[in-house]
Amino acid sequence: MSGNGYAVRAEGLEKRYGEKRALDGFDLAVREGTVHGLLGPNGAGKTTAVRILATLVRLDGGSARVAGLDVASRPREVRARIGLTGQYAAVDEVLTGRQNLEMFGRLFHLGGRRARRRATELLEQFDLTEAADKGVGEYSGGMRRRLDLAASMILTPAVLFLDEPTTGLDPRGRGEVWQSVRALVARGTTVLLTTQYLEEADKLASHITVIDQGRAIADDTPDGLKNTVGGDRIEVVVAERADIARAVKVVARVSDGEPESDETESRVHAPVTDRVAALTEVARTLQDEGVRVEDIGLRRPSLDDVFLRLTGHRTVGATDTVGATGAADVAGAVDQEGAAREKGAAA
Repeated sequence: MSGNGYAVRAEGLEKRYGEKRALDGFDLAVREGTVHGLLGPNGAGKTTAVRILATLVRLDGGSARVAGLDVASRPREVRARIGLTGQYAAVDEVLTGRQNLEMFGRLFHLGGRRARRRATELLEQFDLTEAADKGVGEYSGGMRRRLDLAASMILTPAVLFLDEPTTGLDPRGRGEVWQSVRALVARGTTVLLTTQYLEEADKLASHITVIDQGRAIADDTPDGLKNTVGGDRIEVVVAERADIARAVKVVARVSDGEPESDETESRVHAPVTDRVAALTEVARTLQDEGVRVEDIGLRRPSLDDVFLRLTGHRTVGATDTVGATGAADVAGAVDQEGAAREKGAAA
Protein backbone atom coordinates (compact mmCIF):
# COMPACT_ATOMS: atom_id res chain seq x y z
CA MET A 1 0.00 0.00 0.00
CA SER A 2 2.63 2.54 1.02
CA GLY A 3 5.84 0.59 0.50
CA ASN A 4 7.32 1.51 3.88
CA GLY A 5 5.03 -0.42 6.19
CA TYR A 6 2.97 2.62 7.21
CA ALA A 7 -0.55 3.33 6.03
CA VAL A 8 -0.58 6.82 7.58
CA ARG A 9 2.35 9.16 8.26
CA ALA A 10 1.96 12.72 9.54
CA GLU A 11 4.81 15.04 10.51
CA GLY A 12 4.45 18.42 12.16
CA LEU A 13 0.79 18.93 11.24
CA GLU A 14 -0.50 22.42 11.97
CA LYS A 15 -4.03 23.79 11.76
CA ARG A 16 -5.37 27.09 13.03
CA TYR A 17 -8.92 28.36 13.44
CA GLY A 18 -8.49 32.06 14.07
CA GLU A 19 -6.38 32.38 17.20
CA LYS A 20 -6.91 28.74 18.18
CA ARG A 21 -4.26 26.17 17.27
CA ALA A 22 -6.16 22.95 16.77
CA LEU A 23 -2.96 21.15 15.74
CA ASP A 24 0.46 22.37 16.78
CA GLY A 25 3.13 20.10 15.29
CA PHE A 26 1.22 16.81 15.47
CA ASP A 27 3.07 13.60 14.47
CA LEU A 28 1.50 10.23 13.74
CA ALA A 29 2.65 6.89 12.30
CA VAL A 30 0.11 4.10 11.68
CA ARG A 31 1.34 0.68 10.58
CA GLU A 32 -0.48 -1.15 7.79
CA GLY A 33 -3.06 -3.76 8.72
CA THR A 34 -3.57 -2.59 12.32
CA VAL A 35 -6.02 -0.68 14.48
CA HIS A 36 -4.29 2.46 15.78
CA GLY A 37 -6.02 4.36 18.57
CA LEU A 38 -5.98 8.15 18.80
CA LEU A 39 -6.92 9.32 22.30
CA GLY A 40 -7.24 12.79 23.73
CA PRO A 41 -9.46 15.06 25.82
CA ASN A 42 -12.26 17.12 24.35
CA GLY A 43 -10.86 19.71 21.92
CA ALA A 44 -7.40 18.08 21.79
CA GLY A 45 -7.38 17.99 17.98
CA LYS A 46 -8.44 14.40 17.23
CA THR A 47 -11.21 15.22 14.79
CA THR A 48 -9.16 17.97 13.13
CA ALA A 49 -6.37 15.46 12.50
CA VAL A 50 -8.82 12.97 10.99
CA ARG A 51 -10.39 15.61 8.74
CA ILE A 52 -6.96 16.64 7.44
CA LEU A 53 -5.92 13.04 6.79
CA ALA A 54 -9.24 12.42 5.01
CA THR A 55 -8.60 15.51 2.81
CA LEU A 56 -11.69 17.30 4.12
CA VAL A 57 -9.67 20.14 5.69
CA ARG A 58 -6.49 21.73 4.36
CA LEU A 59 -3.46 21.66 6.62
CA ASP A 60 -1.66 24.92 7.46
CA GLY A 61 1.74 23.33 7.99
CA GLY A 62 3.59 20.03 8.08
CA SER A 63 2.95 17.05 5.80
CA ALA A 64 0.85 13.90 5.70
CA ARG A 65 0.71 10.78 3.56
CA VAL A 66 -2.16 8.30 3.51
CA ALA A 67 -1.80 5.00 1.62
CA GLY A 68 1.50 6.35 0.33
CA LEU A 69 -0.06 9.50 -1.16
CA ASP A 70 0.42 13.12 -0.12
CA VAL A 71 -2.90 14.48 1.17
CA ALA A 72 -2.17 18.05 0.05
CA SER A 73 -1.03 17.43 -3.51
CA ARG A 74 -3.04 14.28 -4.35
CA PRO A 75 -6.32 14.55 -2.42
CA ARG A 76 -8.51 12.92 -5.08
CA GLU A 77 -6.31 9.80 -5.17
CA VAL A 78 -6.30 9.66 -1.37
CA ARG A 79 -10.11 9.76 -1.28
CA ALA A 80 -10.26 6.78 -3.61
CA ARG A 81 -8.31 4.75 -1.03
CA ILE A 82 -10.02 5.72 2.22
CA GLY A 83 -13.27 5.34 4.11
CA LEU A 84 -14.61 7.55 6.89
CA THR A 85 -17.20 6.97 9.58
CA GLY A 86 -17.99 10.03 11.66
CA GLN A 87 -19.25 10.47 15.19
CA TYR A 88 -22.89 10.01 14.18
CA ALA A 89 -24.45 7.61 11.70
CA ALA A 90 -24.79 9.25 8.28
CA VAL A 91 -27.36 6.83 6.88
CA ASP A 92 -30.89 7.88 5.87
CA GLU A 93 -33.48 6.40 8.24
CA VAL A 94 -36.30 6.66 5.67
CA LEU A 95 -34.50 4.38 3.20
CA THR A 96 -33.84 0.68 3.68
CA GLY A 97 -30.37 -0.60 4.43
CA ARG A 98 -30.00 -1.81 0.85
CA GLN A 99 -31.17 1.51 -0.60
CA ASN A 100 -28.69 3.39 1.57
CA LEU A 101 -25.76 1.35 0.33
CA GLU A 102 -26.89 1.57 -3.29
CA MET A 103 -27.17 5.34 -2.90
CA PHE A 104 -23.61 5.58 -1.57
CA GLY A 105 -22.43 3.37 -4.43
CA ARG A 106 -23.92 5.80 -6.93
CA LEU A 107 -22.35 8.76 -5.10
CA PHE A 108 -19.02 7.03 -5.63
CA HIS A 109 -19.84 6.65 -9.36
CA LEU A 110 -20.09 2.85 -9.34
CA GLY A 111 -23.10 2.81 -11.64
CA GLY A 112 -26.42 1.11 -10.93
CA ARG A 113 -25.45 -2.52 -11.48
CA ARG A 114 -22.13 -2.33 -9.58
CA ALA A 115 -23.76 -0.36 -6.75
CA ARG A 116 -26.43 -3.05 -6.31
CA ARG A 117 -23.86 -5.84 -6.35
CA ARG A 118 -21.61 -4.03 -3.87
CA ALA A 119 -24.57 -3.33 -1.57
CA THR A 120 -25.43 -7.05 -1.49
CA GLU A 121 -21.82 -7.96 -0.68
CA LEU A 122 -21.62 -5.46 2.18
CA LEU A 123 -24.97 -6.44 3.67
CA GLU A 124 -23.71 -10.01 3.89
CA GLN A 125 -20.29 -8.97 5.20
CA PHE A 126 -21.82 -6.93 8.04
CA ASP A 127 -24.51 -9.50 8.87
CA LEU A 128 -27.37 -7.25 7.75
CA THR A 129 -28.90 -9.39 5.02
CA GLU A 130 -32.05 -10.22 6.99
CA ALA A 131 -32.68 -6.53 7.68
CA ALA A 132 -31.61 -5.36 4.23
CA ASP A 133 -35.07 -4.35 3.06
CA LYS A 134 -36.29 -2.85 6.32
CA GLY A 135 -36.30 0.89 6.91
CA VAL A 136 -33.23 2.01 8.84
CA GLY A 137 -35.58 3.66 11.33
CA GLU A 138 -36.35 0.14 12.56
CA TYR A 139 -32.67 -0.70 13.12
CA SER A 140 -31.04 -0.86 16.55
CA GLY A 141 -28.18 1.53 17.31
CA GLY A 142 -25.60 -1.19 16.68
CA MET A 143 -27.19 -2.10 13.34
CA ARG A 144 -27.15 1.56 12.24
CA ARG A 145 -23.45 1.87 13.04
CA ARG A 146 -22.69 -1.37 11.20
CA LEU A 147 -24.59 -0.01 8.19
CA ASP A 148 -22.58 3.20 8.50
CA LEU A 149 -19.37 1.15 8.51
CA ALA A 150 -20.60 -0.71 5.44
CA ALA A 151 -21.19 2.61 3.66
CA SER A 152 -17.59 3.58 4.42
CA MET A 153 -16.43 0.35 2.76
CA ILE A 154 -18.13 0.94 -0.60
CA LEU A 155 -14.75 1.25 -2.35
CA THR A 156 -12.95 -1.31 -0.10
CA PRO A 157 -10.63 1.31 1.39
CA ALA A 158 -7.02 0.68 2.28
CA VAL A 159 -7.46 3.00 5.27
CA LEU A 160 -10.61 3.52 7.33
CA PHE A 161 -10.99 6.47 9.71
CA LEU A 162 -13.36 5.77 12.59
CA ASP A 163 -14.16 8.93 14.54
CA GLU A 164 -15.98 8.06 17.80
CA PRO A 165 -17.72 5.09 16.12
CA THR A 166 -19.67 3.83 19.15
CA THR A 167 -20.84 7.11 20.67
CA GLY A 168 -24.24 6.60 22.30
CA LEU A 169 -24.38 2.83 21.81
CA ASP A 170 -25.26 0.37 24.55
CA PRO A 171 -22.74 -2.40 25.42
CA ARG A 172 -24.33 -4.85 22.97
CA GLY A 173 -24.24 -2.37 20.09
CA ARG A 174 -20.66 -1.47 20.92
CA GLY A 175 -19.68 -5.13 20.86
CA GLU A 176 -21.28 -5.55 17.42
CA VAL A 177 -19.25 -2.64 16.05
CA TRP A 178 -16.04 -4.01 17.60
CA GLN A 179 -16.63 -7.35 15.91
CA SER A 180 -17.11 -5.63 12.55
CA VAL A 181 -13.92 -3.60 12.98
CA ARG A 182 -11.88 -6.72 13.75
CA ALA A 183 -13.29 -8.38 10.64
CA LEU A 184 -12.27 -5.40 8.49
CA VAL A 185 -8.70 -5.50 9.76
CA ALA A 186 -8.56 -9.26 9.17
CA ARG A 187 -9.35 -8.48 5.52
CA GLY A 188 -6.40 -6.08 5.30
CA THR A 189 -7.90 -2.64 6.04
CA THR A 190 -5.93 -0.30 8.31
CA VAL A 191 -8.07 1.50 10.91
CA LEU A 192 -7.36 4.80 12.67
CA LEU A 193 -9.73 4.91 15.64
CA THR A 194 -10.48 8.04 17.63
CA THR A 195 -12.43 7.38 20.81
CA GLN A 196 -12.95 8.50 24.36
CA TYR A 197 -14.01 5.03 25.47
CA LEU A 198 -10.68 3.79 26.79
CA GLU A 199 -11.96 0.20 27.02
CA GLU A 200 -12.63 0.40 23.29
CA ALA A 201 -9.07 1.48 22.51
CA ASP A 202 -7.69 -1.17 24.85
CA LYS A 203 -9.66 -3.97 23.19
CA LEU A 204 -9.20 -2.94 19.56
CA ALA A 205 -5.95 -1.01 19.15
CA SER A 206 -2.49 -2.57 18.91
CA HIS A 207 -0.92 0.89 19.18
CA ILE A 208 -2.14 4.16 20.71
CA THR A 209 -1.20 7.81 20.29
CA VAL A 210 -2.33 10.27 22.96
CA ILE A 211 -2.92 13.83 21.73
CA ASP A 212 -3.33 16.93 23.87
CA GLN A 213 -3.37 20.60 22.86
CA GLY A 214 -2.67 19.65 19.25
CA ARG A 215 0.47 17.59 19.93
CA ALA A 216 1.24 13.89 20.38
CA ILE A 217 2.30 13.47 24.02
CA ALA A 218 2.63 9.67 24.08
CA ASP A 219 2.85 6.84 21.56
CA ASP A 220 3.09 3.14 22.47
CA THR A 221 1.24 -0.13 22.75
CA PRO A 222 -1.59 -0.25 25.33
CA ASP A 223 0.58 -2.32 27.68
CA GLY A 224 3.55 -0.03 27.13
CA LEU A 225 1.47 3.00 28.08
CA LYS A 226 0.17 1.24 31.18
CA ASN A 227 3.69 0.36 32.25
CA THR A 228 4.57 4.06 32.35
CA VAL A 229 2.09 4.41 35.22
CA GLY A 230 3.51 1.48 37.15
CA GLY A 231 2.98 -2.23 37.64
CA ASP A 232 0.47 -4.16 39.67
CA ARG A 233 -0.84 -2.69 42.92
CA ILE A 234 -2.35 -4.32 45.96
CA GLU A 235 -5.36 -2.56 47.44
CA VAL A 236 -6.95 -3.01 50.84
CA VAL A 237 -10.14 -1.36 52.11
CA VAL A 238 -10.48 -1.70 55.88
CA ALA A 239 -13.79 -1.68 57.73
CA GLU A 240 -12.61 0.82 60.37
CA ARG A 241 -10.61 3.98 59.70
CA ALA A 242 -8.72 3.39 62.93
CA ASP A 243 -7.11 0.34 61.28
CA ILE A 244 -5.63 2.26 58.32
CA ALA A 245 -2.23 2.68 60.04
CA ARG A 246 -2.05 -1.05 60.83
CA ALA A 247 -2.96 -1.91 57.25
CA VAL A 248 -0.22 0.41 55.98
CA LYS A 249 2.38 -1.46 58.04
CA VAL A 250 1.19 -4.83 56.78
CA VAL A 251 1.17 -3.75 53.12
CA ALA A 252 4.62 -2.16 53.51
CA ARG A 253 6.09 -5.61 54.22
CA VAL A 254 5.35 -6.85 50.71
CA SER A 255 5.33 -3.66 48.61
CA ASP A 256 7.98 -2.29 46.26
CA GLY A 257 7.32 1.27 47.35
CA GLU A 258 5.83 3.38 50.10
CA PRO A 259 2.15 2.49 50.59
CA GLU A 260 -0.40 5.24 50.03
CA SER A 261 -3.59 5.65 52.01
CA ASP A 262 -6.92 7.38 51.50
CA GLU A 263 -8.77 8.05 54.74
CA THR A 264 -11.98 9.02 52.94
CA GLU A 265 -12.24 5.58 51.36
CA SER A 266 -10.37 3.74 54.16
CA ARG A 267 -8.10 2.42 51.42
CA VAL A 268 -4.42 1.46 51.38
CA HIS A 269 -2.56 0.62 48.17
CA ALA A 270 1.01 0.04 47.02
CA PRO A 271 2.99 -1.41 44.06
CA VAL A 272 4.01 -5.08 44.22
CA THR A 273 6.07 -7.44 42.08
CA ASP A 274 4.99 -10.91 43.17
CA ARG A 275 1.23 -10.46 42.90
CA VAL A 276 -0.02 -13.75 44.33
CA ALA A 277 2.49 -13.97 47.17
CA ALA A 278 1.77 -10.37 48.19
CA LEU A 279 -1.99 -10.88 48.20
CA THR A 280 -1.74 -14.09 50.21
CA GLU A 281 0.64 -12.61 52.78
CA VAL A 282 -1.38 -9.43 53.33
CA ALA A 283 -4.69 -11.28 53.62
CA ARG A 284 -3.29 -13.77 56.14
CA THR A 285 -1.50 -11.15 58.25
CA LEU A 286 -4.51 -8.84 58.45
CA GLN A 287 -6.67 -11.75 59.54
CA ASP A 288 -4.13 -12.83 62.17
CA GLU A 289 -4.01 -9.28 63.56
CA GLY A 290 -7.77 -9.01 63.70
CA VAL A 291 -8.10 -6.23 61.13
CA ARG A 292 -11.52 -6.41 59.48
CA VAL A 293 -11.36 -5.94 55.72
CA GLU A 294 -14.19 -4.90 53.40
CA ASP A 295 -12.24 -5.52 50.21
CA ILE A 296 -8.81 -6.72 49.15
CA GLY A 297 -7.40 -7.36 45.69
CA LEU A 298 -4.87 -6.75 42.96
CA ARG A 299 -5.29 -3.97 40.44
CA ARG A 300 -3.47 -3.42 37.17
CA PRO A 301 -3.10 0.06 35.64
CA SER A 302 -5.76 1.00 33.11
CA LEU A 303 -5.66 3.36 30.15
CA ASP A 304 -7.73 5.69 32.28
CA ASP A 305 -4.79 5.84 34.73
CA VAL A 306 -2.50 6.62 31.80
CA PHE A 307 -4.84 9.31 30.54
CA LEU A 308 -5.02 10.89 33.99
CA ARG A 309 -1.23 10.85 34.35
CA LEU A 310 -0.61 12.34 30.89
CA THR A 311 -3.38 14.93 30.62
CA GLY A 312 -4.18 15.72 34.24
CA HIS A 313 -7.80 14.54 34.07
CA ARG A 314 -9.87 11.53 33.17
CA THR A 315 -11.78 11.15 29.94
CA VAL A 316 -15.28 12.50 29.58
CA GLY A 317 -17.96 11.41 27.13
CA ALA A 318 -17.63 14.49 24.94
CA THR A 319 -16.83 14.95 21.30
CA ASP A 320 -14.23 17.13 19.65
CA THR A 321 -15.28 20.67 18.82
CA VAL A 322 -14.51 20.67 15.12
CA GLY A 323 -17.53 18.61 14.06
CA ALA A 324 -18.57 15.21 12.81
CA THR A 325 -17.87 13.70 9.41
CA GLY A 326 -18.95 10.64 7.53
CA ALA A 327 -18.82 8.64 4.34
CA ALA A 328 -21.13 11.18 2.72
CA ASP A 329 -18.48 13.90 3.12
CA VAL A 330 -15.90 11.87 1.22
CA ALA A 331 -18.47 10.83 -1.37
CA GLY A 332 -19.55 14.45 -1.71
CA ALA A 333 -15.97 15.57 -2.26
CA VAL A 334 -15.54 12.92 -4.94
CA ASP A 335 -18.85 13.93 -6.52
CA GLN A 336 -17.93 17.64 -6.54
CA GLU A 337 -14.62 16.91 -8.22
CA GLY A 338 -16.36 14.76 -10.82
CA ALA A 339 -18.90 17.50 -11.52
CA ALA A 340 -16.14 20.06 -11.84
CA ARG A 341 -14.29 17.91 -14.37
CA GLU A 342 -17.47 17.40 -16.39
CA LYS A 343 -18.22 21.14 -16.34
CA GLY A 344 -14.68 21.89 -17.50
CA ALA A 345 -14.94 19.38 -20.32
CA ALA A 346 -18.26 20.88 -21.44
CA ALA A 347 -16.71 24.36 -21.51
